[in-house]
Amino acid sequence: MGNEVVIFITSPSRGEAKRLGCHLVSEGLAACVNIVPGLISLFRWEGKLHEEREFLLIVKSRTSCFKKLEKRVRELHSYSVPEVIGLPIVEGSKAYLQWVRAMTTLPKGKTAGRRASSRKLNRKNS
Repeated sequence: MGNEVVIFITSPSRGEAKRLGCHLVSEGLAACVNIVPGLISLFRWEGKLHEEREFLLIVKSRTSCFKKLEKRVRELHSYSVPEVIGLPIVEGSKAYLQWVRAMTTLPKGKTAGRRASSRKLNRKNS
């Protein structure tokens, strides 16, 4: 355990959540993104209380990727102030955390498709 993090990002639609997740994984900023539907968010914005349906992205990454990841989310997100919150992973499966590190530190020239398919192969072999 070291610099692995879970990052929460909310999105107003499934399409945007999927687009964000695909960008983050394919660009090597995230090892994995889960998209959780059915979120209800209550918040104050511009002096008014709001209730919105949203999708939650649960992103697994590293602290060293956070600033680039946050910048990329701000570039792609429809909200002017998107939620991007990183929490340290205190404990976790050693093999999984090694995989998170490997997927977020690829040498130039490697493709995201290879990373994703190798994880699927590992799942089938487990």
